[in-house]
Amino acid sequence: MRPISLRVGAGDAGARLDRFVSARGGISRGEARRAIAAGGVYLDGRRCKVASRAVRQGQSVLVSLEDPERAKPAAAPLDRRRILHLDEFLVAVDKPAFVPAQPTLSSDRGALPELVSALLGAPVFLVHRLDRETSGVTVFARSPHAAAALSEAFRAGTVQKVYLALTVRSPVPPRGRIDAPLGPDPKRPGRRTVAARGEPAATQYETLRHGQSGAALVRCLPETGRTHQIRAHLAHLGAPLLGDARYDGPRHLLGTIVPRAMLHSRRLEIAHPITGAPLALEAMLPLDFLSTLRHLVPSQEGEAEAP
Repeated sequence: MRPISLRVGAGDAGARLDRFVSARGGISRGEARRAIAAGGVYLDGRRCKVASRAVRQGQSVLVSLEDPERAKPAAAPLDRRRILHLDEFLVAVDKPAFVPAQPTLSSDRGALPELVSALLGAPVFLVHRLDRETSGVTVFARSPHAAAALSEAFRAGTVQKVYLALTVRSPVPPRGRIDAPLGPDPKRPGRRTVAARGEPAATQYETLRHGQSGAALVRCLPETGRTHQIRAHLAHLGAPLLGDARYDGPRHLLGTIVPRAMLHSRRLEIAHPITGAPLALEAMLPLDFLSTLRHLVPSQEGEAEAP
């Protein structure tokens, strides 16, 4: 399988290697331990088979294993109608929920870069990622030069991102800005939590409306791009995403089954990596999000169903 390349941030420093690989690689801790024991994990280019080894800020971690699932059938191809923008330098797509944004240790098949490459008949370069259950706008570069420019834009925070979230209740307060650093949760591997020595993270948010169920529709504008940032910040405000079991969000509410963590990348504004022209990319709400919204946070007369 293709290797997964990770870098240790300030909020990860001191974490056990197995916990770091689990949190950043999107796999269980057991899978991380098996990867380390098999000799498939490298710290700064040197194989490390010690799961308890503490990682240091700035270290590179490479995870590479033989794929045990090569015999599995290929994932369903990506529908061309999901292309939001296409030119010779970049492509933007509407990512379906449950499609991983990058290969995992268990398989490199069916990840979004592979599906987009197959659709275009040419390789693409991943410059940012959404969580597996998150849907919506995702951008890929089509050349190394464009990849470098786009990666820098995301790193520098010049990309404007708008997400819509369905939460179990309205955050407290219902609108504002949360500036709270995030780091690994020492009690719950794979989860991020507000931590004094974590990576800086800030999110603007606004409750757009709430229903009789107590659930709320919240617009989020992340200023930084930390792992699980919106999910962790909303949970910290007492309003975890519906369907987000990792952050204690319920999978059902008042008889409504919630199929996934209800988070959608609605809009992304970015300068074109070559021309500098502004691009505004939007992805409509998917059916599962709309259905949950209608049941739990219905619009009132005169209100738009979805912003």
